[in-house]
Amino acid sequence: MPSANAMTDSISSSHTAAPAHHDPLGSLAASICFLDGQYLPLGQAKVSVLDRGFIFGDGIYEVVPIYFRRPFRLDSHLARFERSTREIGLASPLTRAGWREIIDTLVARCGAEHQFIYWQVTRGVARRDFAFPKDAVPTVFAMTTPFARPGAVQREQGLSAVSRADERWLRCDIKSVSLLGAVLARQYAAEHGADEVVQFRDGRLTEGSASNLWVVRDGRLLAPPRSHYILEGIRYGFMEELAATAGVPFEVREMTLEDVRSADELMLTAATREVLPIVRLDGAPIGTGRPGPIYARLRAGYDAAIEALRSPS
Repeated sequence: MPSANAMTDSISSSHTAAPAHHDPLGSLAASICFLDGQYLPLGQAKVSVLDRGFIFGDGIYEVVPIYFRRPFRLDSHLARFERSTREIGLASPLTRAGWREIIDTLVARCGAEHQFIYWQVTRGVARRDFAFPKDAVPTVFAMTTPFARPGAVQREQGLSAVSRADERWLRCDIKSVSLLGAVLARQYAAEHGADEVVQFRDGRLTEGSASNLWVVRDGRLLAPPRSHYILEGIRYGFMEELAATAGVPFEVREMTLEDVRSADELMLTAATREVLPIVRLDGAPIGTGRPGPIYARLRAGYDAAIEALRSPS
């Protein structure tokens, strides 16, 4: 058996053998982030390996899109963040005004017109023990990333999806940094050449890997019921508002795989994907296999809400 020193030497050699040019962050390394009271380049931000976010996934996060350098529906994101932290017994270390100050600073330091802000709070650094530590200080992190809005191909040709059993934990309503279930779901889609998964728990529609799902039947916009099985995306309430403005009847109800496959239209919503049509499921077309008229009306309303940020009143 090799000695401990030999094993250490072997590990060190394997690390130093990596190509010198390897840079997993690429150009993002120089972007400015916020970590525990300091603004610094993302490539220099370091967190202890004993942070409970790293060890247990014990933390909460949010993602808010920025259009024309202004946050979109920020109050809703802050309210959901506060709810998630309460659900896991984690006191938010900042007020809403404190989060807004960080967000405004990051946006100002990034040159992009459209960005998305990611922020998270973990329970902090402590001895590895499953019970909550009594004296740990929460770790606060935030960063901004430029992003391109969905393009003409996605809008006009639509996405493909595959159906899958929802194997995640039972508190999907908490926006936890524990995202292995979502990672495996998105990887399932990638391995099947699809853009997203359409998941079902006990035969009932829930959501995508990182999106809410919407069904159109007979001119009505249908949504799965709010429950612990789905994250109530910020766009859940927003889509209900858009439907009302567009004169589209809105209904919440349980739906089966057959209900989805036989739908007239299928859509997803997410922070950076906005609203997009899903035109194929499991290799078969949804409706006509093209983006439908209800999607077009909701898309127009979504675009108008974003455009309003360009020249706020």
